[in-house]
Order: sequence, then structure tokens, then C-alpha cells
Amino acid sequence: MTENKASHDTGPEPETSGSELSNSSAEDLAVELAAVKDRLVEVLADQKHAHAQARRDRDDAVRHAAAIFARDLLSSIDNLERTIRSVPEDKLYDPVVANLMAGVDATRRALLDTFCRHGIKRIEPLGERFNPHLHKARFETADSRHPQGTVTRVIQPGYLHQGQLLRPAVVAVNRLRDSPPDYLATETTEIAASVTTTF
Repeated sequence: MTENKASHDTGPEPETSGSELSNSSAEDLAVELAAVKDRLVEVLADQKHAHAQARRDRDDAVRHAAAIFARDLLSSIDNLERTIRSVPEDKLYDPVVANLMAGVDATRRALLDTFCRHGIKRIEPLGERFNPHLHKARFETADSRHPQGTVTRVIQPGYLHQGQLLRPAVVAVNRLRDSPPDYLATETTEIAASVTTTF
């Protein structure tokens, strides 16, 4: 009876060593830490991208608002310059009129200086080659003193804001008599298709 019991006794099960458990736990921990690190890098990258996008959106909004405000002020500049041009030359000798015109011109120059400080550039292309992306042809002239396609008169100056077109310059363009008759007609058509204001 005792012998049978002894024969069925398989003895104690083998024990797992402490070093094996320690190695297994360390490997699991290393994997988990690597996953956490990867996730942290992704979160930080997303956060950096979100901050950069928010900064770009803010800068775009500021530029957009500044451009709208500047474009609204263009009519003020136009009115000041029309006022100066409208005064007959003989009236400029009148002290009252002269003082008034000096004040108007000072206001015009101060406004232009403010435009310049805020990245608004005036386009006055007299004598330059016609550019359909910056100029708008109002009519043609025939002047042998100027090359074909040269701006011979600036009817209304244009303006750029941070490189973006606020308003094209309205100009007269030279076409020589012996040039193809459809030369400026083609370019004028291109203007309408290619020149658009930013806002």
C-alpha cells in the first residue's frame, strides 16, 4: 500500500527561477515603454503641427484684415490726389489755397508712408513694359518715342500688399502703327483673364 502511493507520487513540480521571471518582466516593460515613447513622440508632433497651423492661420487672418483695410483706404489716396490735380495752377498762388493744398499733400504723403511701413507698395509703371499681371490697359497710344508695349501713361496707380495684388495699375499702352493691330487687343484680353485682386 505504501509502495503504490510512493509509485504514484511524481514529486514537487520544478520551480521557475527568479532570474527567468525577472528577464521576462524586463522585456515586457521595455516593449511597453517603447510603445509609450512612440505615442508620446506622435502626440508631441501633432501638438507642434497644430501650433504651427494656428500661427499660420493667425498670420493669414492679420494679413487679410490689413489688406481689406488698406484697400478701403485706396479711395482716400485717390481723392486726395484728385483734389490736388483739380486746383488750377493760377489758384496755387493764393496763400489760402496754397496752405490748403500743402495740408492735403502732407496728408497724402503721410498716408503713403504708412502704407510703405506696413508692406503696401505703390505701382507706378510709367515707361515700363506692360505686365498683364500688374497692369490693366485702358487705351492705346501711338508714340514713336517709346517701344511697343510700353506704358505711356498711368491713369490710376496700383498697389501690392505683401506681394499680393490689391489693385492693378490702370494704364495706357503704346502700340506702334506698323505693329500687328491685334497686339494689345490680345494682351488686354489676357489682363481680364489673369489680373484679379486678392480680396
